[in-house]
Amino acid sequence: MHLDQWEDRNNAEVPIMEMTALISGILNKKHCPEDLQILKSFTAALRDKEYRDAVNEAVFSALLRVLTRFTDEIRAAGQDVPSVTLELQMTAECFRVQRNACVQSTGNQCLLRELGFIDVSLKLLNYLLTKLSQDDVLESVRCVIQFLGNIAVGNRQCKDDIWQLAFPNNFLQLLCLEDKKAVTYASMVMHTCLDEAKVETMAEPQNISLALKVMELCRTQPDIDWTVLIATQHFLKSAVLVESMYTRMNHHDRVTLLELLLAQMREEDAECGVPPAVASFLASSFQNGCNTVLTLATGSVLQEALTVISLLDVLCEMTSDHREFMFLQDHPDLLANTTDLLAQVHAIGKSSKNIFSASQNFSFSEEAGSSPYSPVISFKAHLIRLIGNLCHNKTDNQNKIRELEGIPLILDNCNIDSNNPFINQWAVFAIRNLLQNNLENQKLVASLEKCGVADYSRLRELGFQVEERDGSLLLKPVRKDT
Repeated sequence: MHLDQWEDRNNAEVPIMEMTALISGILNKKHCPEDLQILKSFTAALRDKEYRDAVNEAVFSALLRVLTRFTDEIRAAGQDVPSVTLELQMTAECFRVQRNACVQSTGNQCLLRELGFIDVSLKLLNYLLTKLSQDDVLESVRCVIQFLGNIAVGNRQCKDDIWQLAFPNNFLQLLCLEDKKAVTYASMVMHTCLDEAKVETMAEPQNISLALKVMELCRTQPDIDWTVLIATQHFLKSAVLVESMYTRMNHHDRVTLLELLLAQMREEDAECGVPPAVASFLASSFQNGCNTVLTLATGSVLQEALTVISLLDVLCEMTSDHREFMFLQDHPDLLANTTDLLAQVHAIGKSSKNIFSASQNFSFSEEAGSSPYSPVISFKAHLIRLIGNLCHNKTDNQNKIRELEGIPLILDNCNIDSNNPFINQWAVFAIRNLLQNNLENQKLVASLEKCGVADYSRLRELGFQVEERDGSLLLKPVRKDT
């Protein structure tokens, strides 16, 4: 059939038997543009569900022989890629045929798998990845990835075959490509194939580079939704993988991981899915690195300090109405370390004018020493928030704060500070949790008032008062008419 005859049949579906013969005929002669048009016609026909369901093994077997021949010819060309431009175009079209055949068709997925299309396609992909300087090669790479994505959807056997053949090297190669479309398609395939067992294998030293690359893409190309989904729906649910990644990550990617975790916990009507072991690991990481934040007072900004600030944000969220993480109230020395850090930050801020100093300047001018984008905005407030969370309905921790002389420290932060929005509210929240059902803490606050140590006027300015009733102190709102 000549090219002009194909043009007359653009809108007509070629019967399956005729299509089988036409594709088989490609093998018996030198390639020409009419052969490409045959494949394009098949691609278009497979958009129709009835046509997809009618396709049989014979036509796919013929297609596999064609694809295998193209593979041999492309390999034989070596560095002379221009000499096989038509073959590369037809190869890309073969992959489009395969891609379309798998759409909502479990039968075609299984048939293509049984015939060996996954293995042949991945072997050709391996070779094409060494020739990416040519646009025609890139198009074939994109199309084969799309095929792998479609054959894997909803098909466990296909997912496992792809994973066995492509993990970890092929996936890593694809995610390292400069072509954003190819990276997006590869991320989709990877997300489709992943399950709990596969995620665990990614934590192994020889495979961890792939997980780290996914997290790097989450930071550098956040608009690729598939990498974000891989991280939130799979990575964050594996304590082994999170710890393995975190210990090998640079601080920029650690912050990205923590931001994704924070967003996941804040989603309404969605289970966080983060295991308790991750919370324990992050709490320990915060404790191990928390003192690096103090270096910010000198004007230097260490990325490690910014990681600690993100860790604090995550711990605050974890201990706020997430029952699965409230065991952190018993995490060894977490409360003591947090209180000690608050004391140091507060003392540094008072000793001289620096990034930790309280400010009443809400214009955020350069002269104010801070800005809305300062790394320590709300840091001290969040330290107090974490202390309040750790002491909620926890008598041992209430007593621990008293022993650490943390109550006067928190009371001293019941003021408005433009560098710490809502610090007064968090201080009031923490004091309330410290006084609740704790007579010794109530007595201490009463004695502080008598000694003039506690300045209750700050609490009153915020609309609260400390009232003694039956030997106990209550923190209660001030009536508007008083």
